Amino acid sequence: MALSVKCNMKSLFRFIHMSNSHRSLFKAGKATGTMSHPKGQVFSGIQPTGVPHLGNYLGALENWVALQDEYSSVMYSIVDLHSITQPQDPQILRDNILDMAASLLACGIDPTRSILFQQSQVAEHAELAWILGCLTSMPRLRHLPQWKMKSMEKNEGSVGLYTYPVLQAADILLYKSTHVPVGEDQIQHLELAQDLARIFNNQYGEFFPEPRALLSVTRKVKSLRDPSSKMSKSDPQKLSTVFLNDTPDDIALKIRRAVTDLTSEVTYEPESRPGVSNLVSMHAAVSGQSVEEVVRLAKGMDTGQYKNVVAEAVVEKLQPIRLEIQRLRADRGHLESLLAKGAEKARSLAVPVMTEVRKLVGFYYGN
Repeated sequence: MALSVKCNMKSLFRFIHMSNSHRSLFKAGKATGTMSHPKGQVFSGIQPTGVPHLGNYLGALENWVALQDEYSSVMYSIVDLHSITQPQDPQILRDNILDMAASLLACGIDPTRSILFQQSQVAEHAELAWILGCLTSMPRLRHLPQWKMKSMEKNEGSVGLYTYPVLQAADILLYKSTHVPVGEDQIQHLELAQDLARIFNNQYGEFFPEPRALLSVTRKVKSLRDPSSKMSKSDPQKLSTVFLNDTPDDIALKIRRAVTDLTSEVTYEPESRPGVSNLVSMHAAVSGQSVEEVVRLAKGMDTGQYKNVVAEAVVEKLQPIRLEIQRLRADRGHLESLLAKGAEKARSLAVPVMTEVRKLVGFYYGN
């Protein structure tokens, strides 16, 4: 069924245009109590799993865009080395890398203000990961929560899955990063990078800064079909996840079928009413309004009417991104060239760091 774009209910449209959709949802240094440092080095990575979903955008990518104006040096990597800890079809992986590049650009990542590159094109990532791996104990990795979770799912994980937090640490330290935007579930992996910086510095002399966490204040987006779980690409229920390249009709259908409850009033009560609260949180995030504003303006509507409002707001936010993804994805050569230029810039920063690391470790003599 099609989205009611031409709906004549003026009260529905009132929600969308009252807000400033570009209001920042990010506060740098929230986790550590620090203010943004204009000379800081920011690094973050994202796996090439195809086009991101709404939760990825609101939870991370919108913040990434904002950081380009906050720091003097910002680097974003499509971490394809990490992706092969799970079996990958080579052609699908190649396509996913370009889909992710197109999506990041469409969301507002600007290669003139940041460095966007493909991880595997900078060999120094893997080299530093080996050196740091030799400074890491097996019990330290074994206690990381994601290894426990993923290895239980597969009964027995690969060596790559076991050691990929070390590669994450290498990704960060290779550029002497000072700040890393992360979600709460990644804090322990960042702590490993901090520990490895200290271990390396204690053994070889002060060299790597200890990176700090930048936590987003954006609310997490839950599955539309199971609001007790996060929105996920791997969710087998097709109607549970809104992707950045979904059509308006797709978005309308998914939100209309979102799980709520038997109470018709729109309220924000995450514990007792997780379904409608998820819609409220989503609406607030895409419109730039507060939860309180959204609930106040929804007074007098039932959840069926409110779902139309949320759908309209999400469409308005994502439609320009969807069209830009389509435009960029149609020019494969442009995306490949852009990633190649980004890798060249990344290598120009990585090579001198690794040259010094090799000297410190003792791999060769040098002045």
